[in-house]
Amino acid sequence: MKLLRVGPAGAERPALLEEDGTLRDLSALVPDIDGRLLADEALQLHIRAAVGARILPALDPRGLRTGPPVGRIGKIVCVGINYRGHTDHRGNRVPIPTEPVLFLKAPDTVVGPEDTVLVPRGAEKTDWEAELAVVIGRTARYLRTDEEALAAVAGYAVSHDVSERAFQYERGGQWDKGKSCETFNPLGPWLVTADEIPDPQALRLRLWVNGTPMQDGSTADQIFPVAQLVRYISQFMTLHPGDVINTGTPPGVAMGRPSPQPYLRAGDVVELEIEGLGRQRQELKDA
Repeated sequence: MKLLRVGPAGAERPALLEEDGTLRDLSALVPDIDGRLLADEALQLHIRAAVGARILPALDPRGLRTGPPVGRIGKIVCVGINYRGHTDHRGNRVPIPTEPVLFLKAPDTVVGPEDTVLVPRGAEKTDWEAELAVVIGRTARYLRTDEEALAAVAGYAVSHDVSERAFQYERGGQWDKGKSCETFNPLGPWLVTADEIPDPQALRLRLWVNGTPMQDGSTADQIFPVAQLVRYISQFMTLHPGDVINTGTPPGVAMGRPSPQPYLRAGDVVELEIEGLGRQRQELKDA
C-alpha cells in the first residue's frame, strides 16, 4: 500500500494511493497514519479489504497539499557515513566505519515533500542529502537476527536529511545542531508498505539542485544495510511503531564534491526521488 496524509499542515487526513492514481480517503477507518495504525495488523487488513471492495470515497488531489506520510513520529534515528562513496570528502578519505555512526534528529523537523525548506539564520553551508527512510511498525528491542529486524519494518519513504554543515562541524562538534533546524526533514510523499519493497538494498536514489543532477546512487552501496541497521539500533534504544530511521546518503552532497560547489540558498529548488517511493520538490527560503 501507498499510505499518505493530505491537507493543511497540522490537519492532515489519512489517505491511500491506488495503483491507477486514485486517491482514497481513509478517514472513516482510521484517524491518522501513525504508530498506532502501523502496529495494528488487523486494522491494516481491514484497510486492504475496504480498498478491494471499492467502498472508500475518492479525493480530488487538485490543490491538495501532501503532508509527511507519518504523524506523531517519536524519534528520528539517523545514520552517518553509510555509503562507500560518501567516505570521500573533497579528496579527504574518511575511514569506513566499523559500526554504524548514529545521531538523532528532532521529530519536529519533519515537513511534507513539497513544503518550503527554511535556510536558518546565520547559515553558511546548507547541504542536501537524499536518504531512504525506514519506518518502524512494531516495538523492537535487542533484536537478534536480520529476519527479526525486517519484520519490524512497516515500510519505506523518501527522506531529505537537510544539513547545515557549519552548525554541524564548526559550532562545537555537535551534529544535532546542524540537523535539527526547522523544516530540515521533508518526508514522503508516501509510506510504501514493506511488502511492496522486496529488496530495500536495490533502490536508486537521485537528487537535483536547480535542475542539475547532484546525487545518483543505490542502496546496494550501503555499508550497513537496512536489516543490520534496525538490528544494531535496537541494541542501544527501543524502536517504537512510527519511529523513523534515516539510513544515510550516497555521494554527491555539496560538502563532499571534488570541486567547490555552492551550498543551498534561498531561491534554490531541490528535487529528489527514490525508485518506487515517489518524488519530492522543495523551494528554499530564508527563515
